[in-house]
Amino acid sequence: KKKVTILHCTTEYPAPFKDINLFAMDTIQNAFKLRVGYSDHSDGISVPIAAVARGALVIEKHFTLDKNMQGPDHRASLEPSQLKSMIKGIRDTELALGNGLKGPQSSEVKNINVARKSLVAAKNILKGQLLTEDCVSIKRPGDGISPLQYWDLVGTYADEHYLEDDLFK
Repeated sequence: KKKVTILHCTTEYPAPFKDINLFAMDTIQNAFKLRVGYSDHSDGISVPIAAVARGALVIEKHFTLDKNMQGPDHRASLEPSQLKSMIKGIRDTELALGNGLKGPQSSEVKNINVARKSLVAAKNILKGQLLTEDCVSIKRPGDGISPLQYWDLVGTYADEHYLEDDLFK
């Protein structure tokens, strides 16, 4: 079983996009408990790249030196430059899939305070005033109270005067 991969395929040359059904890879994998891949007969390179994003571990794609050659496969095949583009797209997709853990990536660290948001006064608020949904807004920068605490703040009373756009403390 470790050496077997079942390839999903739509046997038409070229295969219409509406008939490709990449979700069938899930059905195949669940039914046979084996690795899945995709044998592509579609035009272009987008479907094999999408198949990798959907979990295909193997891609089979015809290539040719000239799409105008005789035979049904050539029209749905890739010429060398297209094959190179498909492989690059697949490798980029594999990198982009990541590991599934959500957290700041090293490239994002420098933007954390700029990109994140804080809870701010949506209007002028008097000390002791009930904080309702129309009193609280969310804006950048992210150096104040996190928007995750929105529901903890709404329904409480202002501990001081706030001007519109002041950060809650």
